[in-house]
Amino acid sequence: MPTPPPSRRTALRRPAALGSLLAGALAAGLLAAPQAASAEGLRIHDIQGTTRISPLAGQKVSDVPGVVTAVRAFGGSRGFWLQDPHPDRNDATSEGIFVFTGSTTPSVAVGDAVTVAGTVTEYYPGGEAAGLQSVTQLTRATWHVQSSGNALPAPVRLRASEIPDRYAPDAHGGSIEKLPLRPGTYALDRFESLEGMRVSVQDAPVVGATSPHKELWVTAEPKHNRTGRGGTLYGAYRDPNAGRVKVASLIPYAEHAFPVADVGDELTGTTAGPLDYDNFGGYTLQATQLGKLAGKGLKRETTRKQRGDELAVATYNVENLSPRTPQAKFDRLASGLVTNLASPDIVAVEEVQDNDGVTDDGVVDADRTLKKLTDAVKAAGGPAYEWRQINPVNDQDGGQPGGNIRTAFLFNPARVSFTDTPGGGSTTPVKVVRQGGKAALSASPGRVDPANPAWKDSRKPLAGQFTFRGQRVFVVANHFNSKGGDQGLDSRFQPPARSSEVQRKQQAQAVNGFVKQLLAADRQANVIVAGDLNDYQFSPALKALTAGKVLTDQVARLPRDQRYGYVYQGNSQVLDHILTSSHVRRVDYDIVHVNAEFADQASDHDPQVLRWKP
Repeated sequence: MPTPPPSRRTALRRPAALGSLLAGALAAGLLAAPQAASAEGLRIHDIQGTTRISPLAGQKVSDVPGVVTAVRAFGGSRGFWLQDPHPDRNDATSEGIFVFTGSTTPSVAVGDAVTVAGTVTEYYPGGEAAGLQSVTQLTRATWHVQSSGNALPAPVRLRASEIPDRYAPDAHGGSIEKLPLRPGTYALDRFESLEGMRVSVQDAPVVGATSPHKELWVTAEPKHNRTGRGGTLYGAYRDPNAGRVKVASLIPYAEHAFPVADVGDELTGTTAGPLDYDNFGGYTLQATQLGKLAGKGLKRETTRKQRGDELAVATYNVENLSPRTPQAKFDRLASGLVTNLASPDIVAVEEVQDNDGVTDDGVVDADRTLKKLTDAVKAAGGPAYEWRQINPVNDQDGGQPGGNIRTAFLFNPARVSFTDTPGGGSTTPVKVVRQGGKAALSASPGRVDPANPAWKDSRKPLAGQFTFRGQRVFVVANHFNSKGGDQGLDSRFQPPARSSEVQRKQQAQAVNGFVKQLLAADRQANVIVAGDLNDYQFSPALKALTAGKVLTDQVARLPRDQRYGYVYQGNSQVLDHILTSSHVRRVDYDIVHVNAEFADQASDHDPQVLRWKP
């Protein structure tokens, strides 16, 4: 654990030094002294208190002094940040606070010295039931401007040496709201002690690309858990990479366009602004000053072509694909399959929507979606893929309402043959049978255990039987249930509850049981399980899926800094997997980074490919 900082009041290391600086500024007329807080002498640090919940929550306060450090003049959550230039000596108490004015733009300017009256409120982004932390605010506020043009308190620099290794106190799943803040011990407490205050990052590496919402993620710990391509690797529950910080902007786009950054780029110089908290990533630096973007030229990867005697099996989540999707996305996906993935022989595709997308009118067929994709592949110079899939029961498999997402197989008939065995259906379970002394499927394609409650509102696995160079190969395409409903890493409940894990573990057990049936019928069966499993390589679901050593997760065989194919809130992580039975040896496995690290994406997932020489 790093040594706790002597003070969090920026590069001026101790409050005494800060007091001297402020005294000089006052003497020089650069900073107006705010009026007394009130008859009781309340200041912002008294309102913030030493826990996450204000000791004055629900009470009215008046004559609270401070300097306006930033103004949010857009959206439905307008207001301004106020900071006391005269901090106390308690590192647990923040000196900043947000004054909420609703949809009304506040009549203040940065640098105004003001006194504020209002009601102390704890605001829960996303609603209290979402499980996130609260933001202490002043609401129904009035204020008086004393003077303008005052210097702002210097920002607290976020740096690795002052971010504790321990992420959060362990409340055994309970709330940490009423626990005393220990900013020198826990990273979440460190950030909470800075809520509403000016903070900064210096020469910050980008670890989460710019989103369509004009946000990106940086890390204040540039040497911690880095990937080979400049991201931050999420490799264990115990280490969420505390140095990650979301960056948004309060600067009007007309004055300063938000940087379009990829992972591995850098915001050089200083990026500074008040530290906010929201339900789309937690602690957020609302920049009033943006560093200059230094692009590092991250390239999209291209995997090698499979040799003639190698079977190439890929998985690709194409993110809610339907005929209504712009043609440009079909073309991007096709180019990725042909060029970056080198035209795999079999592709397990996830998130294929029905023929009219999210229109909820009972349509479940997806032939137009798949034809449009395979036509685009052929136009890009790829093979004439055929497809196999089974329509779901309408509105029973989760995903976007009306979209009826499902898994499907694409395959190159010039390289591999599909064994079409009738009998498969939306609710008909595929069985393992023996045929010619070997394992076979009662229906191909067929759905695995579709009536199992584990698949409620979730995609049912699709099993298919293929033949490559005389070898029978079984591929199971999967898309396990999402993490929706889980508490965030930065939740006020610690450790956070991962309620969705329960269903994924049950799903994994069902697929594991199916693979065991194949191996019981033929212990040398060639089984490949692929898809978006929506969980990490160290998760209970993956442990259940590989139980009994019936499958090997190929992710675990990669070098540690390459184990990712998805980036969420600045964490490069694993959600998609390819697993193999013991007879599938001599494999070459590659996660092909073409999407997740880039601001410009064809999908939010990176595809991956396994090459196997029977």
